[in-house]
Order: sequence, then C-alpha cells, then structure tokens
Amino acid sequence: MSKPIEKLFTIEEVAEILRVSTRSVTRYIESGKLKASKIGMWRIKQSDLDSFLEKTSNIKRKKK
Repeated sequence: MSKPIEKLFTIEEVAEILRVSTRSVTRYIESGKLKASKIGMWRIKQSDLDSFLEKTSNIKRKKK
C-alpha cells in the first residue's frame, strides 16, 4: 500500500504558522535547524515542521 502524501508548506506559510518573518524561516533552513526541499521554491514537510517545533520546545520529554 502506498504512503499517503504529506502536506508541503511554503516559507510564507511556515512564517505565518510560527509568527515569524520569512527571513527567519530562511535562516532556520540555511542553518540546518529546519529541513526543507528546493522544489522550484523551498518546501517544508509537515513532519519536518513538527520535528523542528519539538526540538526547539523548552518542555522536557520523558525518555522511553
């Protein structure tokens, strides 16, 4: 069975979600903090955005 297609966001959409400037999102990508793919323009997968938010959170997660 094929994997469902994951939502892709533009830099502008991610900036709106995070309430930061598009330049900040570009800096996250350029520094390697936020994974993105260049498909005409930068695209960010939902799972990569979720991972970025989890890594930058100050909430301690319990280790399993």
